Amino acid sequence: MTTDTEQTLVDAAWPYWECEGEIAKRYYADATDEGHAFYLKAQLWKELHPVDGFFNGLHRELKELVDRFPEVDKTMDRHEYHFLLTQLTEEFNHYVMLADILEHVMGRKISAEDTVQLPEEKKLGDLRRGYVDDELTRAAVGFTEGGGARLFREGAKLSGNTVNDMTAKAMEIIFDDEKDHYAEQAKICVELIKTDDDLARMKDAIRDISVQRVRMRAEMFPGAMTDAEIDAFIIENTKS
Repeated sequence: MTTDTEQTLVDAAWPYWECEGEIAKRYYADATDEGHAFYLKAQLWKELHPVDGFFNGLHRELKELVDRFPEVDKTMDRHEYHFLLTQLTEEFNHYVMLADILEHVMGRKISAEDTVQLPEEKKLGDLRRGYVDDELTRAAVGFTEGGGARLFREGAKLSGNTVNDMTAKAMEIIFDDEKDHYAEQAKICVELIKTDDDLARMKDAIRDISVQRVRMRAEMFPGAMTDAEIDAFIIENTKS
């Protein structure tokens, strides 16, 4: 059951998450193969470097998890280890599926050099790094990760041609993996909120990160919405 505080946090992020979905929805409506390739290169970078500024990239995360294997059932609970291992395999599977789509639209094998960190994504990582040293705002980073899975929700609805069918199949799997993450993170946030000031700081961090997430999506899906359209959409979907 969602608590009032959890709902307050969701309400703070809601208009920005929905805007991420709307940007993708409009872009997909008439995207060419070149358009799919552009956003996929950026999304693949994100899949290889989940929550830049919070996690450390799949390679380092996997290495650290391998190094911690001897701790299982000693200083580390086996269920926690399995959870972390599952997270990493899910993230890599997301990369595999989206990379297959990129290869389809580009008509050739791809390499890691085909992934790209766009400027607004780098700004998002820098912003997150400014929050992760404080336990309260670090939780806000986790809560906002994935933007409520709105991109994947919209991508899962596509149909009509091969690239859309491939995208829908992949995005449906990713959406199923990601859709409950924000709710899980919300519970962590609630445990850390002790005062009204804590709640205000958490909401401010959520909005700050979410605004930058929208800028990141607007750059990833160029031309889908103007700045004015984005501002109007966010105002219209803000919960009082």
